[in-house]
Amino acid sequence: MNNKLRNKVAVITGGTSGIGLSTAKEFASQGAQVVLLARSQGKLDKAIIDIGYNATGYIGDIGDLNSLASFYSNIATEIGKIDIVFASAGVVAPTMLEDTDEELFSQISDVNFKGTFFTVKYAAPHLKEGASVVIVSSCLGEMGMEGTSVYNATKAAVRSLARSFTPELIKIGARINVLSPGPIETPIHINRGLSEEEADDVWNMFASKLPAGRVGTSKEMAKTALFLASDDSSFMMGSEIQADGGMNQVRWT
Repeated sequence: MNNKLRNKVAVITGGTSGIGLSTAKEFASQGAQVVLLARSQGKLDKAIIDIGYNATGYIGDIGDLNSLASFYSNIATEIGKIDIVFASAGVVAPTMLEDTDEELFSQISDVNFKGTFFTVKYAAPHLKEGASVVIVSSCLGEMGMEGTSVYNATKAAVRSLARSFTPELIKIGARINVLSPGPIETPIHINRGLSEEEADDVWNMFASKLPAGRVGTSKEMAKTALFLASDDSSFMMGSEIQADGGMNQVRWT
């Protein structure tokens, strides 16, 4: 075990799969006590087993503000102050302009934007001095892509939040930064109903367009999240790391 996060309390949303779960494992291996917010007991139990140690959690949903507030109240009562918040919960769905209704729009924006906003708001009173907040955006927040208008806009909004939250969090001795992944192989496309073959086609399409020649891994994002969460990034405030395989940096054909 390493000790970059020794004795720190790290709260993670979206920590039962993908980037969130890999980050929970990384944080725990670095000495943090990981606290997850999960939508079901089954997902929470499985994630805690996968993490292996230094992990606990509560049932809730960042789209339900009452449960989100209760989540932090439980942490304050049972665990104490928070050193790290990693807000990675998010959803993606196709949103062609002509096919997007209000329900779908709200579903995506309530989780990705509103949920992230209140994840930070409700955490703020419980943060220790020196705390690090990391919110997950996407390289697509700076790109246009057919059929992803709502998702991309919510991720652009998340990036903006870190800038405006910075002077407010500095007042309580905390800082906030952004991790913006590129295409990362996670269950995200399976979760939205694609078959394994269809999901593979999506990843292969992205890989062909990246200077890296492949999509990224959740473990790579977890290492980047560790940098942002730890004192190694202590001079970063309101900043962003685009860990995107070059997708948003180089035009690749």
